[in-house]
Amino acid sequence: MAYAIDRYNNTLLTTVEDGTVDQTTDLKFIGKNYAGYGEIQNENFLFLLENFSGANQPSRPISGQVWFDSGTSKLKFYDGTKWRTTGGAEVGTTQPIGLATADFWWDTGNDQLYVYNGTSFVLIGPQNAGEGVTQMQSLEVLDTTSAIRGLIAAVIEDETLYVVSPNQFTLNASQTALKAQGFDIINKGITLRNTPTTTGVTTSADRFYGTATNADKLGGISAANFVQTGVGNTIFVSTIETPDAGILIGDSNDLQVKIDTNGYDGVIQNVTNNGTIQLKVTSGAGVLTHVGTVTSTGIIPSADNTYTLGSASFGWSNVYAATFTGEATKASTLRVGSDFRSASASATNNTIVVRDATGNIAANLFQGTATSARYADLAEKYSTAEELAPGTAVAVCACEDHDVEPAKANDHCIGVVSTDPAYMMNSDSEGQYIGLKGRLPVRVKGAVIKGQAVYAMADGVCTTLVTTALVGIALESNSDEGEKLVECVLKV
Repeated sequence: MAYAIDRYNNTLLTTVEDGTVDQTTDLKFIGKNYAGYGEIQNENFLFLLENFSGANQPSRPISGQVWFDSGTSKLKFYDGTKWRTTGGAEVGTTQPIGLATADFWWDTGNDQLYVYNGTSFVLIGPQNAGEGVTQMQSLEVLDTTSAIRGLIAAVIEDETLYVVSPNQFTLNASQTALKAQGFDIINKGITLRNTPTTTGVTTSADRFYGTATNADKLGGISAANFVQTGVGNTIFVSTIETPDAGILIGDSNDLQVKIDTNGYDGVIQNVTNNGTIQLKVTSGAGVLTHVGTVTSTGIIPSADNTYTLGSASFGWSNVYAATFTGEATKASTLRVGSDFRSASASATNNTIVVRDATGNIAANLFQGTATSARYADLAEKYSTAEELAPGTAVAVCACEDHDVEPAKANDHCIGVVSTDPAYMMNSDSEGQYIGLKGRLPVRVKGAVIKGQAVYAMADGVCTTLVTTALVGIALESNSDEGEKLVECVLKV
């Protein structure tokens, strides 16, 4: 009586006649009363034990069959159409076909790993497979005491551009690889290559590009040496520009520096009733000396017969007065304490500051308070496919005809469409101003609490649901579940 051999799914595979051996598959099925069945049956068990091990694939596979490919040392299974790898990745220079979702492929042509998402292959890494290594590397290095220090190095094509460290230390002499690429003292935070700690100025062309909310130095000079508009709102400037109304100085706005109503005459005035303007200087010995006082009736020296106008070597061409009391010859310097100093348009020590031909003044250190400065925050123009609403979070797109598009949950946001940019870069370019740093209104859908992080979700609209597209931190609370503008500090 013949055997009917059914598969696990109850479908008929083959029928084995009495006294025969069926070879429909890579296993041999023995018919009833077949003599010498022992060797065949034992070989079947061996084939199963070794998973048909061999460099050549089994010639009569059925779906679900397992084969150990000894040529590649990989375990494979037959899906009814092709042999597929059970673990690791498919290997080759061209995209494999017939893969299932979440299967891997190692591209030997570019040394990159891909995963199949059911429709296409998505690159896992490395992100840029150019010449050499391109990746963020976690390193352990030695300091000068031979203590082990941990840091992260940003490497692009074998070049280390910067390192990130939680501590400051000096590299051990044995760390030749990092030293050869411009690193010696590693600072706490981010250190660009070729940046000495003494000046903090990078000697190579490497730079940070973008907007920082604060800085310790500018051009290697301490922030305390620059003009400041007020605590918490410090702005560094090379020149000071104000409206003709000028600036007011003092807690009660007692002193004003301005342009007169004719539009060109400069005015320094005390705006307090019966107030005066005192003229004080510091001598070379560091002694602050009150030289004279400007009152509503004239200029009065602070001490009688003490200070001189002019000198024996230099004098005025003409002095006009209704009445001149005293004796004078000429003057070319001004007495400062016990010294006499000449004027200079450059930042020269022990000289009196004057404006140069352009109206600017120069000094190594200018101390004082300004009420306003030219710029406060920063935005840059980027081209868009269409006019985007203010507050839309954007990311760089792969399109050829424009730069940015509304951000999605898995994008890297670069900024938000600005409403009122203060510092406008690339103003002559086509596109919209994209706020890169600072406080900006952001399109948010759903309730938000002050201090919560907001993330891009879809079409440039943000939520508090966590995605990889961080946009900023909410500076206000709003219980409205719909879309609205919420002021945020950007963290892109």
